[in-house]
Amino acid sequence: MSVLLELHGVSKSFGGLQAVNNVTLDVNEGEILGLIGPNGAGKTTLFNLISGAIQADRGAIRFRDESLVGLPAFAVAERGLARTFQVVKPFGQLSVLANVMVGAFLHARSPSEAERKAAEIIRFVGIDPMMETPASSLTLAARKRLELARALATEPTLLLLDEVMAGLTPTEGAQMVNIVREIQARGISILVIEHVMSAVMSVSDRIAVLHHGEVLAVGAPGEIARDRAVIDAYLGEEFHIAGD
Repeated sequence: MSVLLELHGVSKSFGGLQAVNNVTLDVNEGEILGLIGPNGAGKTTLFNLISGAIQADRGAIRFRDESLVGLPAFAVAERGLARTFQVVKPFGQLSVLANVMVGAFLHARSPSEAERKAAEIIRFVGIDPMMETPASSLTLAARKRLELARALATEPTLLLLDEVMAGLTPTEGAQMVNIVREIQARGISILVIEHVMSAVMSVSDRIAVLHHGEVLAVGAPGEIARDRAVIDAYLGEEFHIAGD
């Protein structure tokens, strides 16, 4: 299994706050890597650094053996790296179809091609009955799927998912887990931030734990669930007991 994304010594501070500190991490082709940790651990900042929304103070970020350092977000997306956002903000007055077409235009050569690709992805994420519905009228669960569809429309090799299950009911969360697995089955690698431990533990091939901006542990879900430092810093004894 070859490495798709490599981070080495990545750091970012905002004034006196060290948000990400010397992070070294990799994502392999075809895998789902879960990224967990307490609020304020630096997870979303790390996503922002990888996707080009902000630039690192120091360190290397390489995707498919090409440096992403200094590239703007659109250039990162063109290379096959897409992301969703924790706070979903679709173009409210546009239809579901038009929202996803925005992502498809990254590579589509015509409006008709963008529309065809968008419609296919909307069907894949299961919101095709709402294709002509204004995005502003969607439920939270449907908006989460729309956000996912917009990212998929850019034809990513690596997809960064920022809490796609937050706020969903257990049934909706289970459906989202199935969609994530189907995305992986299509050959797309995934880096996912998630606080729903049952979901991230079940869907991830490996899990990385961030704490105070640093990598606390990386390993298989079972190893992470038994790691004393992770239990003390984040999971708590109740999760450990449940995991046993």
